[in-house]
Amino acid sequence: MKLSTTSLAPHRIILHIEGRLDAETCNTLKRAFHDHSVNGVKFITVEMSQVQFVDSSGLSALISGLKVMRQTNGALNLAAPGTQARSALRLTMLDTVLPVFETVEEAVAAHSA
Repeated sequence: MKLSTTSLAPHRIILHIEGRLDAETCNTLKRAFHDHSVNGVKFITVEMSQVQFVDSSGLSALISGLKVMRQTNGALNLAAPGTQARSALRLTMLDTVLPVFETVEEAVAAHSA
């Protein structure tokens, strides 16, 4: 898994994920959420268009990120998940807990509202 970050306005970022989000990579994502939170980030959009596979550990990492952000009165949302990720979110009903947007632009705008 590869992570990269695009900084937006103060306290807002887009976290781009590429590759697999699974048991082998989920701790890297959890650590990224924690580190960004400690550094003052309040709003994270997770851009998932390049995520090829998500398992239960990966879904757990996303929920962990949501909890971390909520603890600092922030928020986390997801943008552009692929077919497999979208199915995993829907089957586990996590799409009712994690806001999911079709595009990065929509997700970022939701944090600005």
